[in-house]
Amino acid sequence: MKKCLILLLLITIKAVGLAQEKPIRLGVAGLTHGHVGWILGRENQTDMVMVGIAEPNKILANKLSKEFGFPMTMVFDSMEEMIAKTKPEAVAAFGNIKDHLKVVQECAPKGIHVMVEKPLATTFDDAVKIANLAKTYKVHVLTNYETSWYETNVKALDELKNGTIGELRKVIIRDGHKGPKNIGVSQEFLEWLTDPVLNGGGAITDFGCYGANLMTWIMNGTKPLSVTAVTQQLQADNNPNVDDDATIILTYPNQMAILEPSWNWPIGRKDMELYGTKGAIYADNPTQLRIRISKGYSQFTEETFLLPQRKKPFNDPFSVFTAVIKEELKLPPFNVYSLENNMVVIEILQAAIESAKSGKTIHLTK
Repeated sequence: MKKCLILLLLITIKAVGLAQEKPIRLGVAGLTHGHVGWILGRENQTDMVMVGIAEPNKILANKLSKEFGFPMTMVFDSMEEMIAKTKPEAVAAFGNIKDHLKVVQECAPKGIHVMVEKPLATTFDDAVKIANLAKTYKVHVLTNYETSWYETNVKALDELKNGTIGELRKVIIRDGHKGPKNIGVSQEFLEWLTDPVLNGGGAITDFGCYGANLMTWIMNGTKPLSVTAVTQQLQADNNPNVDDDATIILTYPNQMAILEPSWNWPIGRKDMELYGTKGAIYADNPTQLRIRISKGYSQFTEETFLLPQRKKPFNDPFSVFTAVIKEELKLPPFNVYSLENNMVVIEILQAAIESAKSGKTIHLTK
């Protein structure tokens, strides 16, 4: 009898373990985003399994099917059909930014969690609607940024909190590349990326969101007092309907941030500089960080750190998404993925667009 009870207990423990290891069923909404390869090429991970794709453009779907090896039988014309046929627990949005609201409207009432590619929305009104849906139906809505995977950004904030460079005074964040057409993005991606409605703007939204996201994280959710922005169109032939270069200035009670999103950088970049009362931190790229400490007027010491990738689950956005859904990970308030952070991001971007159009500084309400 005792042996039977032990055997039954072992079987129960094993069954519970297998249940916990069961992969999250993921649906993909859209294939036009250039970042979609991040999920289509994620075959070697077992925490999440792709069960369906919603994409009406069958030429595009067939092309990606051949490239990544997924069967066309899992491609559906609409999200409604994909959800009904495949019963996903989560959906990753890889279409235009304007459609993020539609994705959440379709998924949230069914209890389906959502991860969107940055930014969260094209307007603050849409962001509020998304947040209300997430709250009403108790689902997670995360926003993915490549810079969320950078160990250098994490170390930079840790060093700042530890007082290494003293009190923070200024942050400069630069993001971008040569421009969508110049780097050869797909036609399907280019069509909406350079559309002021579907993308919400040009470089100001495409890359301005990175700086707004990191700054909101650094400031632990504190909104800037004011937003001032200037935009230019330096490649009118390539980007006739949107800006391709922007400078955004954010002011806080004791700090200032300068965001420089652009489709005119000669070399692609995603870097950040933190300036304090005692020194500076330079997060040059995903793996290299430098710390300079002042030693007089212009002298300084410099230490360079070559860092590894972030540890699991933070090395991969879909691992983070899975861990949050399974309640293995609780993101802190105003974490870079969080809905709270990305609500502030959209408020900043909307103010920046308004400032650039009006030529005036926009003051945000608390």
